[in-house]
Amino acid sequence: MTQRIFQALAERCRAFTSLNKKKLLVGLLSVGIVGCANLSVQGLFSHYSAALQQTHSLAAKGEFVQALETLPESVDGDLLDGMERGRLAFLAGDIAQSAAGFEKADRAAKEQQQQAVIQVSEGFNQAGALLTNDNMLTYLPADYELGFLHLYRMLGYLQQGDLTAALVEARRANQVQEEARKLRESELKNATVSAQKNGISDNVGAVLSRYPDAGAMLGAVQNGYLFYLSALLYEAEGNLNSAFIDYSRALAVAPDNQFVAKGAMRVAFKQGRKNDLDLLEQRFGKYQRPLNSQAQLVVINEQGIVNARQAWRLPIWFYDRHGNLESYSLALPYYTSFSARPQTSFRIDGSDVVPEALVNVNAMAQQALNEAMPAMSVRQILRVVAKNEMRKSLSETDESGVGNVVANIFNVLSEQPDTRSWQTLPESVGVYSEMLSAGQHVITVDGQSIEVALQPGKTTLLWQSRQGGKVIHWQGILGGI
Repeated sequence: MTQRIFQALAERCRAFTSLNKKKLLVGLLSVGIVGCANLSVQGLFSHYSAALQQTHSLAAKGEFVQALETLPESVDGDLLDGMERGRLAFLAGDIAQSAAGFEKADRAAKEQQQQAVIQVSEGFNQAGALLTNDNMLTYLPADYELGFLHLYRMLGYLQQGDLTAALVEARRANQVQEEARKLRESELKNATVSAQKNGISDNVGAVLSRYPDAGAMLGAVQNGYLFYLSALLYEAEGNLNSAFIDYSRALAVAPDNQFVAKGAMRVAFKQGRKNDLDLLEQRFGKYQRPLNSQAQLVVINEQGIVNARQAWRLPIWFYDRHGNLESYSLALPYYTSFSARPQTSFRIDGSDVVPEALVNVNAMAQQALNEAMPAMSVRQILRVVAKNEMRKSLSETDESGVGNVVANIFNVLSEQPDTRSWQTLPESVGVYSEMLSAGQHVITVDGQSIEVALQPGKTTLLWQSRQGGKVIHWQGILGGI
């Protein structure tokens, strides 16, 4: 270990050095537990995925009412709780509770964006996190989660037939994602600077070299589901320019999705974008203009439940200030995989059809964690060394050895990974669209029949979510083709 590490640790632990060494453990517990706003017993000696294990399991089985009942009450703040509660209530059919949950999360997100609001309390959280774990820190949602927050508010408004409010959320989603992307880039840069300043770049590199990867794909960063849905709404509003832009964005994320391509071609034809239409036709075939007697059916197909973060213990070795090689255990979150099962077929009037993927949420979750990992690794390495140095300082003056044992137990038990993430999102989302004859049609999904009445010249949206063989659905007319 280099001298710079100990200098950094000395600076970070200066608040504790004024305490009598015999009272060091008391000081650690006082500042690390009482003085920090975000700490709970669950966050100190366990982690978020462990607390939500039953809820996540029930949601995967399609038992949404029971999942909502088992969801811990505000275990990690209004933002994460609001997103989880809003999504589960949406699936359980409780529109009022869903809207309230998403509103609570949206309000908390706005407060976070006003940095001065959390700046003071976050200083205490940072100090406590050095002695406990990252669960002490205020939860900052990944940008894909913020995108989904606005997307589900869009769906809530659509379910109530409020296209105007849904479009407001579509515009907010694009703006928030752009701001979050800038923040993400800033945090990554700060983590690099911090690692270099504290002389632990090599150690951080060793951690990252063994960490899973989501793969180099645009779909792990950009939300094709959000782009496609907003394009549909813009088209329904008659804002064809914005519709074409978002269809194009969705196609960039899902370049082989023929249903997205059909939307882009339809708008290109309406706008007279001959060059764009020609390029699309070269890849996807000749554009077929719908007949006046036809109607468009768009089916959004959500399925599965996103992976939950798991606990990962990684051994790593440092030399202490006496030149002794010591082993440490880092507690970091990870995902067991980032793949998603293929979109599952359903039947329209007795014929099998297969939706095509818009987004793999598992990959988005993995990518977000990958981007957070450098900063997590820096904090983790500094923390385990700081804890150990405090334990050693205590043992030097405690002849009974009791304090050393207690400190060691506390260090081990409190070293918990930050597994916080929005764990009730779907695993993947796909789309199917087709021009059909106006009138009654029967959609059969996992053995359940859904009747859809299509109106000539209109687009009908059927939204469905499939978990554990159960199907939640609703439908509504968006507007003209």
